[in-house]
Amino acid sequence: MTQTVFVTGAAGLVGSHLCEALLQRGDRVVAVDNFDDYYPVAQKRSNVAGFIGHDACVFAEADIRDASAMQRLMEEHRPDVVAHLAGMANVRYAIGRAELYTQVNIVGSVNLLEAARSIGCGRFVFASTSSAYGKTDRLPFEENDPCDRPLSAYPASKRAIELMGHTYHNLHGMHFTAVRFFSVYGPRARPDMMPFMITDRIVKGETITLFDGGEMKRDWTFVDDIVAGVVAAVDTPLGYEVINLGRGEPVLMRDFVTMIEELAGRKAVLETPPAPPSEPKVTFANIDKARRLLGYNPRTAVRDGLAKLWDWYRTQYI
Repeated sequence: MTQTVFVTGAAGLVGSHLCEALLQRGDRVVAVDNFDDYYPVAQKRSNVAGFIGHDACVFAEADIRDASAMQRLMEEHRPDVVAHLAGMANVRYAIGRAELYTQVNIVGSVNLLEAARSIGCGRFVFASTSSAYGKTDRLPFEENDPCDRPLSAYPASKRAIELMGHTYHNLHGMHFTAVRFFSVYGPRARPDMMPFMITDRIVKGETITLFDGGEMKRDWTFVDDIVAGVVAAVDTPLGYEVINLGRGEPVLMRDFVTMIEELAGRKAVLETPPAPPSEPKVTFANIDKARRLLGYNPRTAVRDGLAKLWDWYRTQYI
């Protein structure tokens, strides 16, 4: 059945792929992005070029911090479900910028929750982060971990909205699903994301900072798999849930760099300082809950996903 999906962060890595997936299957999409200059706006414009003129897509250049704009868009388009992906990301960039992350990730998200509540939109999917787990000793990461020791303002702001989502479920009956993304990568990656940075600096012969000699592990998850999980969450009202979306197979960072070296045909120039206090040693998703509730089944091996990232990077930047 055709539905209208209100997608924020529509020009980003996950948002742009999500809009395309929804439109391809016949949904109507209200795509929202403010084209913030946190990274080059030209790349964001390129990300949306393939769907911004689609007959079933309305694109609104607006900021989630503008409560009246969000209210107006919700009232005009009456979405069936919100897929809220917009926000400030990056654990390290958040250091010293707590006010910015509060305004965008907390106030902006509450603006959307309020606007959705006011029009009777009863389903809300929220893009959260594996960074919410902090330095937990429990591996793999499971959703019932307390997640009450965030390492920077980024995961703190995301965790705040996971909790706020329960308030809206409890008081207003809203179906709220927070999906915690684990190290997303793929074509259209932000330039500050590690896979892009490693690729770009290998090509340019620039030094790459690889913490702890590459002995840290990350649960790299290809964007198509993440989008499949988000689409399933959009389609599945669950009451209130927090669900991991990862691959469930952590990869050593030194092995990750080696894969990109092989694709680029060049060696990386590395410096290997100790990891800062904002960085956990390992991210590792337990995805049993996603499999059970969403039918989630990540399909893209890291080596195959990096090959797709490399092909996109070559086309866009070389």
